[in-house]
Amino acid sequence: MEVLSERSTRVVSYAKLHRTSVRRAEGRFLVEGPNSVGAALATGRAERVLVGEGDIERHAPLIDEARSAGVVIEMLSDRAVNKLSESTTPPGIFAVCTLLDRTLSAVLDAQPALLAVAIEPREPGNAGTLIRCADAMGADAMILLGDAVDPHNAKCVRASAGSVFHLPVVRHRDVASGLAGIRSAGITTLATAADGELSLDDADDILSGPTAWLFGNEAHGLPDDVAAAADHRVAIPIRGRAESLNLASAAAICLYASARQHHLA
Repeated sequence: MEVLSERSTRVVSYAKLHRTSVRRAEGRFLVEGPNSVGAALATGRAERVLVGEGDIERHAPLIDEARSAGVVIEMLSDRAVNKLSESTTPPGIFAVCTLLDRTLSAVLDAQPALLAVAIEPREPGNAGTLIRCADAMGADAMILLGDAVDPHNAKCVRASAGSVFHLPVVRHRDVASGLAGIRSAGITTLATAADGELSLDDADDILSGPTAWLFGNEAHGLPDDVAAAADHRVAIPIRGRAESLNLASAAAICLYASARQHHLA
């Protein structure tokens, strides 16, 4: 098998997939690491798998899986691996995948029971963590509204630990129309707020129905107008001495509370 160098035309083209504009133009993106590559193969999104010449043995199961699925496998030199990797310690395996774009209307037409909705998430690591959390709690989709990070961003994909492949991820540019669409689908919108009129402890009846949790970003939280327009503002009881919870912790608690009610129903 030919070993592609960092100067190879193909490697140069793969490296360009780190740019949002190139990803959109070509309809594909690059993922790295065994979790993401494994998820891409399992969901049929991988077009080709790239592996470092010194990493073949440790990634043998994934290479065998790719070969069995008829996915093209290419070998990279160490320098080519370093050129493509955005990790401090390159894992030595990548996949070129088709984009994951889904529309909000398609998700709502499927009559979801639980949505995680992030309002203008800008930090890719936080967005990826939210996607992973939504996946773990059985949400039907992750909705990114407004000026949001591209979920195909390499840091976002890594932080999701492969979850971007497991559930629909929607990026909808207009916050107001996105929220209006969710409400018109008969889904109750819930915003977390320290001074919320409803305690999470008392929200079981609401959580048993179709719900969409609204989350802000780490820097600015949920916009006041979005929080005020939610069907309910929900307070997470804090019984210890911590002043507040970070975004990922709050999201995990809220989504788990909804998932538990759906499981009990």
